[in-house]
Amino acid sequence: MSDTKTEIWFYHLERSTLDQVLPGLLEKTLQRGWRALVRAGNSGTVDDLDEMLWVYRPDSFLPHGRADADHADVQPVLISESGDNLNSAQTLFIIDESELGNTEGYARCFIIFDGRNDQSVQHARNRWRDLKDSGAELQYWKQDEDGRWARSA
Repeated sequence: MSDTKTEIWFYHLERSTLDQVLPGLLEKTLQRGWRALVRAGNSGTVDDLDEMLWVYRPDSFLPHGRADADHADVQPVLISESGDNLNSAQTLFIIDESELGNTEGYARCFIIFDGRNDQSVQHARNRWRDLKDSGAELQYWKQDEDGRWARSA
């Protein structure tokens, strides 16, 4: 295991939805040769993400599976409610205020939150503060007026 700290990147959704942003981030993750664990807060979100990754683009889909299904360990993208890294992912995606858990062993963690939801924004602020206080390596990404992602912190 590497001594390098996990990079934790906050993605503040204001102009786009999770369904518009997550597939692109997952595609970039797979292009790097990494696997991804997408942690959702409840089974309904797991169901929604599973469906969305099959149909998000008419000409493509993202290869993925669910942690509660067979062959979870070989999935390039695994959707789960738990913190178990069953597919040996290098990246962790935290959706809808899911529990962060232990990030050790991941190269990068993405915390994606809805900037149009006051509760979600407050939760992200609290999480940022706690992680900063613990010495985590943090980055904050926000969309500019043209919809491009720009690092803000």
